Amino acid sequence: MDTQKRTELEALGEFELINRITSTFKTSNKSSLLGIGDDAAVIDSSEESAILVSTDSLIEGVHFNLTYVPLNLLGYKAVSVNVSDICAMNANPEQILVSIAVSNRFSVEAVEELYSGIKEACEFYNIDLVGGDTTSSLSGLVINVTVLGRAKKEQITYRSGAKEYDLIVASGDLGSAYMGLQVLEREKVVFEENPSIQPDLDGHDYVIQRQLKPEARIDVVKQLHKLDIKPSSMIDISDGLASELIHICKSSKTGCVVYLEKMPIDTKTVSTAMDFNLDHNTCALNGGEDYEL
Repeated sequence: MDTQKRTELEALGEFELINRITSTFKTSNKSSLLGIGDDAAVIDSSEESAILVSTDSLIEGVHFNLTYVPLNLLGYKAVSVNVSDICAMNANPEQILVSIAVSNRFSVEAVEELYSGIKEACEFYNIDLVGGDTTSSLSGLVINVTVLGRAKKEQITYRSGAKEYDLIVASGDLGSAYMGLQVLEREKVVFEENPSIQPDLDGHDYVIQRQLKPEARIDVVKQLHKLDIKPSSMIDISDGLASELIHICKSSKTGCVVYLEKMPIDTKTVSTAMDFNLDHNTCALNGGEDYEL
């Protein structure tokens, strides 16, 4: 009889699972300046600079629903969420590799539409597509993007640098992408029940845009460099402000205080949250996908 203990994935959650499966891995190459544990790995490049590497996957049915996500915007978003990790390290993105797994329900034209969004993002962020892989899938569309960036070593900002009395600053408003998702999901349900009904998206342009086409804040990084300002710590808000602050606090061995009334929340986010009987502060803290810094 097999008595080996079985632990369900949901018992750990994403971050505890990552800690568990990577805790025994140690870096053995001198060029690996930083491995697992931040928004990007840091690889030695020269005496003055380092290369930063990050990767993310988007899975159909988990991270996106093609009922309401246009393929070109999906391609753009796939690049943006990866570029955001490089921005969180106070670095400049330079190259990406894109791998996709696609089923035979997609046409050549559909794949071209996906890559048109990737191309638009490459042009917007001034980065190069330098490789990748294409394979078949039996369970929908999978997109993986690996991004490479570069920064001077003294310029790189880590999660571990926060100090007591540092000010918590967000580069933009929070919670809007989550509310955009709520609107899209609501209209999907209505459409599935009655395909003849047109979606009611009036007044929700901003929150929908924030969900479907987020922008990595490379503009903020450029401004920091221009003003010669280096944050003590930085992270991108992909899983919600609360979750990201926990990462910074754990890495920096400190705590934090968040003043809810000071959180930047757009009026459209507040009104949409009211429509759904949701607390806008909770949406800002836990919604995610804002990709602010």
